[in-house]
Amino acid sequence: GLDNIGVFDRSRPLPTGGHIDQADGTAWMGMYCLNLLTIALELARTRPAYEDVATKFFEHFLYIADALTHMGTELASLWDAEDGFFYDRLHFPDGHSSALKARSFVGLIPLFAVETLDADHLEALPHFRRRMEWLLTHRQQVVASVASLTEPGRDGRRLLALADRAKLQQVLQRMFDSAEFLSEYGLRSLSRYHLAHPYTFYADGQAYSVQYDPAESRTDLFGGNSNWRGPIWFPVNYLMIESLRKYAHYYGETFKVEVPTGSGCWMSLDEAATLLSKRLIALFLKNESGRRPVLGEVPLFQHDPRWQDYVPFYEYFHGDSGAGLGAGHQTGWTALVARLIYECGGLAP
Repeated sequence: GLDNIGVFDRSRPLPTGGHIDQADGTAWMGMYCLNLLTIALELARTRPAYEDVATKFFEHFLYIADALTHMGTELASLWDAEDGFFYDRLHFPDGHSSALKARSFVGLIPLFAVETLDADHLEALPHFRRRMEWLLTHRQQVVASVASLTEPGRDGRRLLALADRAKLQQVLQRMFDSAEFLSEYGLRSLSRYHLAHPYTFYADGQAYSVQYDPAESRTDLFGGNSNWRGPIWFPVNYLMIESLRKYAHYYGETFKVEVPTGSGCWMSLDEAATLLSKRLIALFLKNESGRRPVLGEVPLFQHDPRWQDYVPFYEYFHGDSGAGLGAGHQTGWTALVARLIYECGGLAP
């Protein structure tokens, strides 16, 4: 659903033939399994039959995590150890494959697949716990692909995640880099690195490129009415904030991240989530010059007393200025800002 974020038009056959193993598609499935596992474990508190359902989704997650790093017959990985990032992988008809090294939200979405298991909750579910321990003993190669499942964290919690501590640290280093994903108003959908360094893939003498576009799309992929090549999208930013808090639930104060990267300012994952929340909230608040970034360069909206306090919601936002883009309406995902304001303890209008 990230429309034109990739090198190729994903609604058409690949010009190379073959297929793409998608880091975001694989990670979404991992996230969905964990969502359903969490629901099943909650239901199992009073309805033990749901322990079997929880076991099924637990096993599915293990195999999805293993697939992320051992994909296909050549056991190709969607993790690039050299770059410290997740990439899609293009498989050619002759059997070889190549990473598509465009740094985009595709490589951040694997962080969404994260949940924690509380020790007391596991103790209350003996059937699920026995099955989990059996898998830990007899499926060690598969379990090795899941972060910290065998190592208790804060308050004895277990962590279920696609990214282990080392991978998480490397991805966050790029994510919180102001020259890449981190803007004053949230996370960009494509790294700003690609403004000066477009990613280009050549097939049959034709160039297919991805370049950082902070505003409306310059490509006619998907009709040119959607752009994931730079703007800030609220729903994935919100999911990232939730994910950071889940990691913090496990790591506590033992995990620090530099925000922004290179600033020398180190903070916990909870603090990093709060900082990201405040940057998203800042889209709608008046800044020191009395302007709301979301209203862009429209004098009527910025200065007219009959308009300046009526704040519209938008599909997405300029990757540098924060100006609202796309359709302007009561977009449900943008209204999540109310939740962020609540979580941050309320902010002055």
